[in-house]
Amino acid sequence: MHVLGIETSCDETAAAVVSDGRRVRSNVVASQIDVHAAFGGVVPEVASRQHVLAIIPIVRRALAEASLGWPDIGAIAVTAGPGLAGSLLVGVNAAKTLAFAFDLPLVAVNHLEGHVAANWLVEPEPEFPLVCLIVSGGHSDLILMTAPLTYRLLGRTRDDAAGEAFDKVARILELGYPGGPAIQRAAASGDPARLHLPRAWLGDSYDFSFSGLKTAVLRVVESRAAGEAYTDLTNADIAASFQEAVVDVLVTKTRRATEEFGIRQVLLAGGVAANALLRQWAKQRIPGPVQYPPLQYCTDNAAMIAAAGYFRFQAGERADLSLDVAPNLALV
Repeated sequence: MHVLGIETSCDETAAAVVSDGRRVRSNVVASQIDVHAAFGGVVPEVASRQHVLAIIPIVRRALAEASLGWPDIGAIAVTAGPGLAGSLLVGVNAAKTLAFAFDLPLVAVNHLEGHVAANWLVEPEPEFPLVCLIVSGGHSDLILMTAPLTYRLLGRTRDDAAGEAFDKVARILELGYPGGPAIQRAAASGDPARLHLPRAWLGDSYDFSFSGLKTAVLRVVESRAAGEAYTDLTNADIAASFQEAVVDVLVTKTRRATEEFGIRQVLLAGGVAANALLRQWAKQRIPGPVQYPPLQYCTDNAAMIAAAGYFRFQAGERADLSLDVAPNLALV
């Protein structure tokens, strides 16, 4: 069964075709990074207008690259939330129009579930029970899954998500946008041992907090600029220390969850799952298999939405033409 996926939750206009929830036939993404870089972050109204311009050409290209036509498509899956309301509306309305025009079933997908489902686009197929760490610009969630489509929230961010903290610290250090790749590039030539930054462990909680860490970086930069302290530190050193602090907390809490719940496997998902240090430390410090998608399926894409949509379709779920967006939609 071929599912067309559509994703427009933030600043990527994406369409993809996935067969049987696992085989990617096409995966097309129109990035808006260059458009938003001048602003240091995503401007919602600008993102919406870019989606309007790109959505139909991207869908057509996804079908063409899959060498399929509309008669070959079995369902359309679309991100209904969470995300930017204006961006979501473009994708949802396009999906509803196409579903109506070609008489196809419509499936609404949670963006976070899409990130989880990206791990089914690679081999081997994940084994339950498992713990999934979802880390992106808007979310840092630790999820326990004992069966397909079942989620138990163990912890989530209490303030800034990990990806949001990366963006804000990159802005403080004037490293550019997006922050995740910028921090990683700078950290490669830095020495994290030259600066110890705080970790918010929050006792026995599986929750995360990165706001204080971001503020600590700001204080270091302000002190350095005033000539009061840290004058020998480079931006690379600060970036390396910050990246290590974030990854330390993420990996330590995930490892503790594996020990408490006796899981078979750990999955990483979301844009921050593309971070090389997170992947390295997860592999080194967490017992048992750790799996994560290829880089192109970590950041926002429609292949993950098509995969999640397939599994929801097989479970009997359908949306109708009254489908609306849910910008604050939660996974659990």
